Parts: sequence; C-alpha cells; structure tokens
Amino acid sequence: MTQTQTEPTAGLATPERTRTFSWSDPRRNAAELGRLSGLELLHAMARGELPAPPVMHLLGMDSVQAEEGRVVVTMRAQEFHYNPLGGVHGGILATLLDTAAACAVHSTLPAGVGYTSLDLTTKFLRPVSVDSGLLRCEGTVLSRGRRTALAQAQLTDDRGRLLAHATSSCLIFDL
Repeated sequence: MTQTQTEPTAGLATPERTRTFSWSDPRRNAAELGRLSGLELLHAMARGELPAPPVMHLLGMDSVQAEEGRVVVTMRAQEFHYNPLGGVHGGILATLLDTAAACAVHSTLPAGVGYTSLDLTTKFLRPVSVDSGLLRCEGTVLSRGRRTALAQAQLTDDRGRLLAHATSSCLIFDL
C-alpha cells in the first residue's frame, strides 16, 4: 500500500487536508479461495505474500493476526475517520468490528468454502478520537455449524479500554 497525507498549510482560512492511497487487484486473493483455507489465506496476507483487501487500505488498517477462530485487526484512529461531531464515525468502527468478527469465522473455513455476514449488532461504549491511539479489534467465533456461525468482536484503545462490542452471524456456503 502507498499512502500519503498532507497537513493543512498555516494561515489558511479553511485548512485543507488530502489523502491518497493505492491497493492491489482484489481478484488475486479471490483466486486463492478455492486453494487455501481461510486461515492460510489470512496468514498469507499477514506475511505479505498476498495483498491486504482494498478496504484495509481505504480505512488505514495496520495489521491482521489470525489463528483458528480468532483474529486481531489493528488501526490507528485518524482524523480522516471523523464525523461532523469531531469523533471517529460509527460506521468506521462497525467496519472494523465486522472485519474482525467475520475474519474469525473465515479462519475456521476450509478451502472452497466462503461466508457472508448476515447481520451485525453493534454497541458503542465510548467516544473514539485520534487520542484513542492504536485501536485493537479482536474477533472470536462463539459457535460454528455447517451453514451458520456466530462471532463477536471487541474494540479497545491503546490503554485497553473497551470502546465497542459487536456480534455477527455469518452464512457459510460452498464457493
């Protein structure tokens, strides 16, 4: 990923910031779904052998760590995540929670099996800002059957305080 962000120029009446980024073709990872298990795919992304999905570049997610049934995603809270009230937008946090919960489900799937989120129930517990620092979102699988899975995710700040919690149901299917 390539990313640049410029800070405002001193003296401007309305300081303007810009951000640009790049990503790799997502079809490369999709081609591996039939060959690699979910955990193998996540490990290949973590090692840099496969590119991270574009959404990770869009939001500025830093890393993914995975083991079977558990995934940790990190992201530094940034100003470009802000809503009009001056805090990180809830949709950004929900995306981070959904990523961790759904990827935890993905980590349990064999090659040739996919999933999609059916729902996401989110509880926001504290405001999030750049002062929150590095956000850590841990997703875990609570229950997995043949066709559905239930996962949860917990979002904490760099002091370990719980910021948000979510549960997600996923539909499991053959690709």
